[in-house]
Amino acid sequence: ALAADPAAAAGAAPAAFGITTALALGTASLAVYLILNRVVHGKGRPYSYPGDAIPKDRQLKSEARFTPGIKQRVEKGWFPRQETQPEQDVLPHKVSGQQVWSFDSGASTPEEALQFDASQNPNAGDRIFRAAQLKNWKGPRPDEADKPTDALDAARKGFAFYQMLQCDDGQWAGDYGGPHFLLPGFVIAAYITAGLDQVLPKHFWRAAEAYIRNHQQVDGGWGTHIESPSTMFCSVLNYVALRLLGAPGEDPACVEGRNFIRKHGGVLYTAPWTKFWLCALGVYDYRGMAPVPPEMWLLPSWFPIHPGRFWCHCRMVYLPMCYLYGLRWSYDASKDPVTLSLREELYAEGTEYDKVDWHKHMFTIAEIDDYSPVHWVMKFLEGIFAMYEWTLGPWSFLRQPSLRFADEYIKSEDQETNFLTIGPVSKALHLLCAWVSADGDKDPIAASKDKAFQAHIARVPAYMWIAEDGLKCQGYNGSMAWDTSFAVQAAAEAGLQKEFPEMCAKAWAWLAREQVRVLPNGDWRHWRQAIRGGWGFSTAEQAWPVSDTSAEAFKAVLALRQDTCVEKEAKFPDQHCFDGVQFLLSYQNGDGAWATYENNRGWAWYELLNPAVVFGNIMIDYSYVECTSSAMQALVAFSKQFPEHRAREIRASVELGAQFIEAMQRDDGSWYGCWGNCFTYAGWFGIEGLVCAGRVPQESEPIRRCVWFLLSKQNADGGWGEDFASCFNREYASRDKLWGCDSGSCVVATAWALLAIMAGECPDANAVRRGIEFLMKRQLPSGDWAQENIAGVFNRSVGITYTAFRNVFPLWALGRYATSYVPKFGTSVPGS
Repeated sequence: ALAADPAAAAGAAPAAFGITTALALGTASLAVYLILNRVVHGKGRPYSYPGDAIPKDRQLKSEARFTPGIKQRVEKGWFPRQETQPEQDVLPHKVSGQQVWSFDSGASTPEEALQFDASQNPNAGDRIFRAAQLKNWKGPRPDEADKPTDALDAARKGFAFYQMLQCDDGQWAGDYGGPHFLLPGFVIAAYITAGLDQVLPKHFWRAAEAYIRNHQQVDGGWGTHIESPSTMFCSVLNYVALRLLGAPGEDPACVEGRNFIRKHGGVLYTAPWTKFWLCALGVYDYRGMAPVPPEMWLLPSWFPIHPGRFWCHCRMVYLPMCYLYGLRWSYDASKDPVTLSLREELYAEGTEYDKVDWHKHMFTIAEIDDYSPVHWVMKFLEGIFAMYEWTLGPWSFLRQPSLRFADEYIKSEDQETNFLTIGPVSKALHLLCAWVSADGDKDPIAASKDKAFQAHIARVPAYMWIAEDGLKCQGYNGSMAWDTSFAVQAAAEAGLQKEFPEMCAKAWAWLAREQVRVLPNGDWRHWRQAIRGGWGFSTAEQAWPVSDTSAEAFKAVLALRQDTCVEKEAKFPDQHCFDGVQFLLSYQNGDGAWATYENNRGWAWYELLNPAVVFGNIMIDYSYVECTSSAMQALVAFSKQFPEHRAREIRASVELGAQFIEAMQRDDGSWYGCWGNCFTYAGWFGIEGLVCAGRVPQESEPIRRCVWFLLSKQNADGGWGEDFASCFNREYASRDKLWGCDSGSCVVATAWALLAIMAGECPDANAVRRGIEFLMKRQLPSGDWAQENIAGVFNRSVGITYTAFRNVFPLWALGRYATSYVPKFGTSVPGS
């Protein structure tokens, strides 16, 4: 149900319906709700249950393949720096000081930091950033000749290395790239507004071109992410970006990319998001895509299908899309030789652009992209929308107020997020919308000087990251709070905060500063609930706190709040702790669990309306095992320091969360990971959540079943490993050799599995010891670990990079083994 008071939310959009219409819609919507709810909900499972393995005919049938060798080397001269306030007074708030990139052709970059061969591993190792941090480090360094003899010694050496990567303000930055549909949006938006060089300097775009070339696959296409086989979704986007960046049509990379696209039917068979960007560029017609009517915002707040009830990422992409769609805004491609040529290049040979039957291709999609086929219910509704758009209307008395509301909403989001928006897709779209709203098509020079447009330009670097494979767009403006929270907890559990006091104090102080202090009552006109007390995935200024990041950051702050290592830092007041608890308790859903950014406002049958095709389960903010476990652990940790504060509520909340986790367990004892790759990740959260709720590992059947499930997946070398197909196919996927590994095991999955089975008090001490020995064997002489396969995931089908994971989770597992598992079970350390 909607989390807000309906009366308060009623002002979310102008009224557009009379009483009779409202009653009719209410009756119809209730009937639709009852029918679809019956169709979608399974028996005996929470509505958020992600389902078991997908049908074999929709599972991954191929894998990414790359031509051996270095395709295009990144230029020397890149270095990270702390973001500063723009000289022009264009931003409403202070910037957080996150890491951004600068270029100096005279600066040196180690040659080894520029080596990238996707055929060996498409996951970049963040070598340029790490080389720069190591160069600037002034303290002692680990002795590479010193070989750790036990787990705690390995953790100690690992932290001695990892502290060298810490930024001056206390957080850990790193590569959070991976998806291939993000960067092209910025290229297109920049190209058709102020021009590429006005949005970012030329050297950024040269590095972007290198990235696109380096990730092109043998078949000429590009995957949805760095480990994905080629898809039309991202092949078309990256081909277009490559052309707009200056690559000629006869360039071998373009020829290969064009052949791939045409082999699969041309852009008439690409994904809806791609079609939208092509419409904005003027190389596709709006009649050939599913309508995105802005009039949806005019629906009354109680209406069951309202965009305010969508998952926030879905909602905040729909918002700028519906604005541009409602205007039918397109770049004049006919006056630009590049875009005019694209009207021919992107289509099957012999296709005449002016004679395409666009309506026929609203839902046409290549088989390789059809991950979540558009349901007949959605096709029926889109057919009605298409009739309204192209036959009956659109009616100005509905279109104009809806456009005004969308424009006002976009500008409000810009202000609340300091022009970062909620993510990179919406950021690129907002950049374009700001220019269009300033009448860019009539006076492009004046629009380019518009304050809002300049503010957006100022924050574009916050999404860009340089690594040895080139310039990429990150999946957020970084993952700093998330990564830093885990590092602090790992050090605290290992008991190493006394040995690394400066590192821990700086990290703790940064987390304490980054708690969100704004919107204590929300902004219900724009569907924002109260966010004070939470933590964002990246920074507080971005103003979109997440339940699990809030919980993990809260746990980290609590872990060291009373430790001597932070006694010289500014205090974290009790009230701020109480605000954290209020945030977490207010985010608990009616099913006893936690979603991501908001309370769930819709129903599972919304997924029948998923128009995106290439993503799964995106329509509402589902409850997740991972988010639920993190929130439960944070509440329990808080209660240990404040046993009287809201104690009854917290106990009830934690118990409801535990019941949800138990109900979400699969028949084989596993949990499916929705935000990490995959069953090892979710298994760790599942067990930790149940243990913190008071379940006794040796007496809890769900814990025992998960422990034995994980033990059954341990490899001969002692480690664990999962291919990304685990996420995509929703069943455990092992490989003989994972990317960046010499076997089917990787350090991140191994660490997750070990953390899980140690929390579950695994009785097989030999299996645990072998896993620890695997981590120690993979540790490099420097104390670092190599970058291996992809670790993150979102929307079921998209992998994403966390370069920090290769450090923080092995460190955490090693520390837990030494300080908790061995003393309790009397197991000897590795090597004995």
